[in-house]
Amino acid sequence: MPNTESKSQRAPPALVSAVKRVLRPLVGLLLDHKLTYTWLSGILKSIFVEVAEQEFRLRGKNQTDSRITLLTGVHRKDVRRLRREPTVDEPPPASIYLGAQLVALWISDDRFLDRAGNPRPLPRRRHGDGGPGFEDLVSSVSRDIRPRAVLDEWLRLEAVAIDDQDRVCLQEEAFVPSKGFDEKAYYFGRNLHDHMAAARHNVQGGTPPFLERSVYYDDLSPDSVKILAALSEKEGMKALKTLNKRARQLQHRDRQSPHAQHRMNFGVYFFDSQELQEDPELEQAPNAKDT
Repeated sequence: MPNTESKSQRAPPALVSAVKRVLRPLVGLLLDHKLTYTWLSGILKSIFVEVAEQEFRLRGKNQTDSRITLLTGVHRKDVRRLRREPTVDEPPPASIYLGAQLVALWISDDRFLDRAGNPRPLPRRRHGDGGPGFEDLVSSVSRDIRPRAVLDEWLRLEAVAIDDQDRVCLQEEAFVPSKGFDEKAYYFGRNLHDHMAAARHNVQGGTPPFLERSVYYDDLSPDSVKILAALSEKEGMKALKTLNKRARQLQHRDRQSPHAQHRMNFGVYFFDSQELQEDPELEQAPNAKDT
């Protein structure tokens, strides 16, 4: 078995520091759910084998258990077992795909926007003046799903609310429900996966580099952070709406193209911490940074 300890000692110190910082929030989340190191180590073992199997093949040669053991440090007996076990991923919640399409349509299609470009409240059914209703929104995406079933699910997730005129109002313009653990966990995995994949590409010198920038300041008062949080939400939503509208146009154009096999993900985030001691290395960061 390879000497993994000696290999880890040769890891670039900057990479060690970065990996520790990345893992701290994840470990905190696992402990929130009473998941232990033993549980995570089993997951990591299978992921190491999976990535070595898929990404580190030698051209023209079959990947072997021995080579995967050499690459990962996972014992050959475990490699053999894991390579033969079927990979079973939890399917996304049923509400994800339909919900994402509906919200994308609601925040970009002129039929469902008010004069200011915001998603308009929609009557449950087509309005007497000929304006579109919530049923029209749903049927624009799928005629196989009853609008009432979608509405009940969105009310459960608090993605929409019913106003005093019996209209359906969108609560979360970027479809991340305030309730529904499975839905939030799905977005957690998808968005952080793509962010980290982009960062890996950039760290390894991939060309062209992916967009991955942030603005960092400390020594701010709570009131200042509130101002910046509101500004980030306003400007972030503006960027998301712009990308969403253009992406829908291009997707429609590319529908018949045999090359339409790519996906993209663009996101924004905002974080406010009063507990900088939770990550001591942050205290050593420059006072202001745009990276």
